[in-house]
Order: sequence, then structure tokens, then C-alpha cells
Amino acid sequence: MSSQLPYGSWPSPLTAAWASASSLRLDGAAFVGDEIWWGESLPDEGGRVAVLRRTAAGEVETVLPSPWNARSRVHEYGGGAWTVTDDGILFFVDKGDQRVRRLHRGAPEALTPEDDDTSYGGLRWQHGTLLAVRERARAGATPERHIVRIDHAPGGDASADRITVLAGGSDFVAQPAISPDGEQLAWVAWDHPDMPWDRTRIRVTRVADPSHVRDATDGSTAALQPEWLPSGELLLIDEPTGRWNLHRADPTAPTPPQPIAPADADTGGGLWVLGSRWYAPLDDGRILAVRTHGADQLVLVDREGGGIPLPFPATARLQIEDVRAGRALVSGAAPGASGLWIVDVADGEVTAVRGGMPDVDDVWIPHARQLTVEGPHGPVHAFAYAPTHPEVTAPAGELPPYLVWVHGGPTAHVGGTADSKVAFFTSRGIGVLDVNYGGSTGYGRSYRERLKGQWGVVDVDDVAAAARGLVDDGLADSRRLAIEGGSAGGWTVLAALVGTDLFGAGVSRYGVGDARALAADTHDFEARYLDGLIGPLPEAEQVYIERSPLSRPERFRVPLLLLQGDEDAVVPPAQAEAIRDALVAQNVPHAYVLYAGEGHGFRRSETIVHALEAELAFLGQVFGFDTPGVAPITLD
Repeated sequence: MSSQLPYGSWPSPLTAAWASASSLRLDGAAFVGDEIWWGESLPDEGGRVAVLRRTAAGEVETVLPSPWNARSRVHEYGGGAWTVTDDGILFFVDKGDQRVRRLHRGAPEALTPEDDDTSYGGLRWQHGTLLAVRERARAGATPERHIVRIDHAPGGDASADRITVLAGGSDFVAQPAISPDGEQLAWVAWDHPDMPWDRTRIRVTRVADPSHVRDATDGSTAALQPEWLPSGELLLIDEPTGRWNLHRADPTAPTPPQPIAPADADTGGGLWVLGSRWYAPLDDGRILAVRTHGADQLVLVDREGGGIPLPFPATARLQIEDVRAGRALVSGAAPGASGLWIVDVADGEVTAVRGGMPDVDDVWIPHARQLTVEGPHGPVHAFAYAPTHPEVTAPAGELPPYLVWVHGGPTAHVGGTADSKVAFFTSRGIGVLDVNYGGSTGYGRSYRERLKGQWGVVDVDDVAAAARGLVDDGLADSRRLAIEGGSAGGWTVLAALVGTDLFGAGVSRYGVGDARALAADTHDFEARYLDGLIGPLPEAEQVYIERSPLSRPERFRVPLLLLQGDEDAVVPPAQAEAIRDALVAQNVPHAYVLYAGEGHGFRRSETIVHALEAELAFLGQVFGFDTPGVAPITLD
């Protein structure tokens, strides 16, 4: 029997602890013989990334035990911190010292020398070769990055003699691929001030003569993920039409790469982490690929270039982790739970390996309503999740509060899948609007470049337009709109609060308040990111000042919750503390929570749980509803 309660105060069995446990954070996966191995961040172990395996008998076992932690610091965001041979030899980068180690039936054995200034990432085992991206950041010098080969033989000293430099010559390198005969190497390269979604080159060299480098793409586009075919040709992702699509290239010929199965969708995305893979060639000549237009779709590209969609439970954050004998390992986010699946390419059968299915009845999981509104800069895409409860409704005439989510990046996207954190709020009577503002990936290059020079303008206008569209459709209470985002999303939260009167509250997770301070303090990977988003310094300094929320502290008027990690090297705590001080000076109700041991993005279960409950309590206090099971929060 249904009961009536005000929106926001609905009782829910979906606790913050459940949301934390259901939000799997996977880091790569591989077929190893008849076993499946994967990396997984364990919130109950402080976010340590362990390597686990599912045996042929179906048992889950730990391969990389505590205290080892497979995390890379290359480009700060890491990725590719482990790889494995077909016979189960694990190579991994430990978070503590960033050295590469070998693990096989015993204690891990260091392969690379001890060096506080050197990190490894993007590990890849191919054709008997261990490849890695090496980053060296000497004090007072520009960081150097190279593709290296590591001698993986057991025994011997962990000395520099084990390292052979195969490629360099640019500020950044990523996604190395070695040809089946071991003679050629391809990789992605780019230089400041570009980011890997602005302009890159696919480069090729002979392993025996690394000085002879050829470009397989011309550097005018953001080419990604080279992969060798047995024929000696290259597959790669390129975007001469404005959409990331698959291409085939002959690296020995002067002709440009030729498109395969062009589509009005993207196969590719922001290369934030080194292990990203959006497609994989199959043994029979077909290609398994991810296509994105808002939501993700798994597609089988046949030899004639046709794309056949495969039924698949996940529609967001899809990654093709490995393929073997007609089967693929695919990770992603499905409604209510992220996971890892086996896909049988022959018949499309999907089997969950880890997660992938919510452990609650699906009546609790909201369905996405795709929303496109016209904003001042063009169409804005978003996904709306209405309050969802099988037993409770709101009083007649009441409109729900909505939490407007702004993703980070800003060169990233959300895919229209209600994860456990969405359900945590919607099951309590709070709607969620997830916005792909201009600058987001997944809608082509022109949509992505809408943000060029306009960060703090287009993103704010687009998020506001999406929220107003929801109100205009009679779906949300205009007096109870809150805005929440992390990192670059936190910047948009703060900019929206000082630049509009639309929102009644804000939640900033490690958000940016001062663009000049970010440009001065951030790490090398993003050191010139703001050149494209705002403008180069010092020429554009006045624009930085005008756009920064902290330049207009008198415009902070509504309550604000600030959540920050004390080890964040991307957006240091000084940013959040400057915002806190501005709120104190303006006598604005607020709370500031600093989490020990957390970096850029929260990984510990206790942090995730506390942050979710703090956010719910904050919304209840500001918008005037009870939060059953969650203690009130004190606002200063």
C-alpha cells in the first residue's frame, strides 16, 4: 500500500554504504588461460588497487595482496598500472615507490631501480615484450616521458640496464603498441599546450632504429589508440570529419588513414588515463568497438564496415579490456551497478564476472529521461532521473527538489545510466539531472570545442539552461534546485552560484575557485589545459580574474558544502580553504570537510559514505525536509 511523504524525506533501504559497495572501481582486466584477472579499488582497504582473479572453478582469489597497491602517478591520473602474461606472470607499478615489479609464485621482485623522481604507467604485455610509459620529473626541469621496454627476466639487479628507451621526443606519450613481429612500435604523442583531445600524432618507429620516426597522422586531429594488424597495417582512431571513428593506415605509405565504418558517433574519448581502450580487433578480421552519442553502445564492425549493435547491459563508461578466441572482457556502468562482463561475440551472450547487477530490486533504479534543451550557445544534452520509490509518493501538487550534477574534466561525459549514487538520492525523493554541457565528449568535436576560451561561461549557461528546461517542463521545484560537481565540475558549481540566481544550494567536491592559482599549482599534464579553456597567460590574466568565482565573493549567497581530500595534487586544499574563508567573510552558511588520506577523487569507503550522507543531510537542512537514518549536519 502506497503512503505519502514529502519529497526528500522518503525512507530508503539504499544506504550510503550500499552505494559505496555497489560502485565498483575497476582498473583493467585480462584473460589469463582459463582464468579472468582484473584490477579493483577496494574501498574497505583504503582504496588500495588489488589484482584479483576468477579461477576456472568460479572462485575469486587475490593475486596482488596487501600492502601492495597497483597505482601509477604518470600524468597524475595514472592508468595501466598492471599487466599480465598468458601464463600468469604479473607486472605492476606500486603506488608507494612507482617501481615496476614482477610477481610469480613468490614475493614481488623489483625490475626498475629505486628513484623518487621516476614513475611508470601504461604497462602493456605484447608479443613477449613489456612496454611502459616512463615519466621522470627532475627538480627544476621539465618532466620527460618516454616509451620504454623493460627486461622482465627473473633474477638480476633492478638497475637502469633493464630499461631500453624506444620512443620520446614529445612532451607526452601514451598507448604504445608493438607489431606482431616485434619490429615496429606505434604510440600516441602530443605537446603542450595541446591536450590529447585537441591534437595528437600517431607515430611509428622501428624498434631496431628508434631514431627513424614516421607520422601516421598529420597532427591536425586528436588521433588515438594505434593497434597493429598481422598484415603490418595499423588500426587507429581519428576524427577528420569531427567524429572519432575507426581508421586503417599503411604506415609505410604517404596516404592518410582511411575510414572504417564511419558513423555519427564517437569511438574514442578523453585520454585521461593510460589504460583507455575503445576498440579491439578480433582474430577473424572484425572489430569490437564502443560508440558514443550521449550513451555508449557496444558495436561489432564487420569486414564490410557495417556496425552491428550488440545487446549489452552497460551504457556508460564502456571499455574493451581484452579479447580472446571470440570472447571479450568489457567493463562499464549498468543501471544500479558497475561491472565487468564476458561477451561472446558469436552469439552476443553476456555473462557477469564482477558486479554488473544491482543487489536490490530494479524497482528502486530510476530510468534516464534524455533531455535536450536549447541554450544560448546551442543544444544542451542531459539525463534526468526522477524520484523513484515503489511504496511512497509525494503529496499532490508538490514538485521534487533536484540535484543538478556537473561532471568533471571538463572534457568528459556522462552516459545516461543510473548508478548507485543516483539511486541513493532518487529513492529518497530527490531527483538528479546529469548534464553533458558544451565541452563534453560523446557528441563530436564541435560540441567538445564549444568550451574553448569559454570555461566559466558556456558550462554555466548550459547547466542553467538544462535546469530551467526541467523546471519549465513542470518536473522540478524551482525553489529547491541544488548544484553539485567535482574538480572542473566544482568550478562550474561555484561559477554558477556567483553568476546566476537559479540554485538554492551548492556542493563542491575539490572544486576550483581561482583559475590563476590552478594554473600555477597544478601538475604538468594539465599545466597548459587552461590555455585552451580560458586563454594563455599572461595575456589572458584579466579573463582569469573575471571568470574566477573567488573574484566575486560578494556573490556567494546560498549555502555551500565543500568536500576536499588533503592529498589532492590536482586541485590542492588551498582552493577549498580560500572558498571557505570567502564564505565566512560573507556570512554564508557552509560546511567544510577535509578527508585525510584522500587525493583527487575519493576512494576510501568511510569517505564515500560520509560524503554521501553529508550531502543528503545538507540538502535536507537547506530545503527543509527530514533525512531518515542520516544525522543532521552543522553549518557554520
